[in-house]
Amino acid sequence: MTAITSSAASPRDYSLTGRDARLAVENGLAAAEWYHTDIPRKQMKELMQRSDEPAIRDTIIWLAAFVISAAGGIWFWGSWWCVPFFFVYGTLYGSSTDSRWHECGHGTAFRTQWMNDAVYQLACFMIMRNPVTWRWSHTRHHTDTIIVGRDPEIAVMRPPDLLRVVLNFFGIVDAWHAMTDM
Repeated sequence: MTAITSSAASPRDYSLTGRDARLAVENGLAAAEWYHTDIPRKQMKELMQRSDEPAIRDTIIWLAAFVISAAGGIWFWGSWWCVPFFFVYGTLYGSSTDSRWHECGHGTAFRTQWMNDAVYQLACFMIMRNPVTWRWSHTRHHTDTIIVGRDPEIAVMRPPDLLRVVLNFFGIVDAWHAMTDM
């Protein structure tokens, strides 16, 4: 109880080697086995069967949507008609690229590993993430999700830095750090 009280009085340490990382281990939060699915293992394996065909189809549609929205934006450049095309392009870039990064990083999008790796590398480039660092960081994240001092991917620290949250909504702070790091 004193550890919780004393950590509440001082700012949290989100580093992987700091005080709060040690407290997470001492309090049994690190690598906890608090969740499991009620689906039997055999049925889960059947549900998890992968195939390259849907992922190839979806990747072609994803890339085609980029080309079409970019071409529309360029074609209508100089008029207000370019706005919806660039809106679609930006939305695809900011959202669907991250989901492809995530699933291909786990190796779950395609059955074939080199296809997962190719799309993962492309998505990392597009969203300014170092592919090696992020693969390790994301594995760490799934080990101790949202455990302070154990999860390097907690998006909003407490207390929140609202200016940083708003700037990162547009990728301003993270993109700058990614460019300087890479």
